Amino acid sequence: MDLCNIQSGQNLAGFYLLKQASLRTTAAGKPYLAAAVTDRTGTVELKVWDYSGPISHEDEGKIVCIQGRVSEFKGALQITADRIRLAQEGDNYQLSLLVPTAPLDLQETVEELDAMLSSMEDTGYQAVCREMLHRHQRAFTTIPAAKSVHHGFVHGLLMHTVNMMKTALFLAAQYGDFLDRDLLLAGTFLHDFAKIREFQVSPTGLVTDYTTPGQLLGHLVMGAQEVGGVCAACGVPEERSMLLQHMILSHHGQPEFGAAVLPQCAEAELLCYIDMIDSRMEIYREVLDKTDVGQFSDRVFALDNKRLFRHK
Repeated sequence: MDLCNIQSGQNLAGFYLLKQASLRTTAAGKPYLAAAVTDRTGTVELKVWDYSGPISHEDEGKIVCIQGRVSEFKGALQITADRIRLAQEGDNYQLSLLVPTAPLDLQETVEELDAMLSSMEDTGYQAVCREMLHRHQRAFTTIPAAKSVHHGFVHGLLMHTVNMMKTALFLAAQYGDFLDRDLLLAGTFLHDFAKIREFQVSPTGLVTDYTTPGQLLGHLVMGAQEVGGVCAACGVPEERSMLLQHMILSHHGQPEFGAAVLPQCAEAELLCYIDMIDSRMEIYREVLDKTDVGQFSDRVFALDNKRLFRHK
């Protein structure tokens, strides 16, 4: 049964993707599993009481078979499982029905991306973008943009980047009298490329954890480092290479949000806002998809811990 269709009071049995899992202890000292399972239609919290394993955090991103009952807790549906196990060879389930995937046509989106890159008049910036895409195209067009906060589904990074590039083109036209269109477009395309090295991705295509370089360096630093090397190989002048690296290093806007430096050119300033707009609007989309018209959502930590109202 699709998770978007479950109702309180139903019995439930089937295969789902284990999105999150944590072994915990109640106030009375009894072990339990706090988890979340997902399919392509939604995500639901899961509890398994009096449970100490073997399933744990290390199994995030794997398929599990559960049997239990749907209930409501604090206004949200949750599943209390009587039984849970990892999927085994020979189990009958369809992976494509379980893995959340970006709502896009992959071929059309890749063609759209190619057209935007081809529109660059700066041959150096375009060469850097083409080389990065050549190196990482399969991962770039496949992996999520995040573990859970936004675009946390297959093809999520591609969707996030293409959305942002469309916005960048609009704003470049709006402020074209003083803004470098191709620098903005290239920086937008490249800003999250190093998430390919930052994330650990399960065989199902979802992010399960962060790599050691991802935790010690992060995608801003790793991205700037690789782009700097590609700029040198492509013969991009040092100042233009530095500007492109600055775009990547500053795109989180503020140090408390992970920026290595503050944005200090107009293109970098725009990039951090474009990134914020698309990430926050995707959170709205995902939360409101699960909220009835005329109702408020649960509090959303990533959006200042506020509740969202669905009015249509």
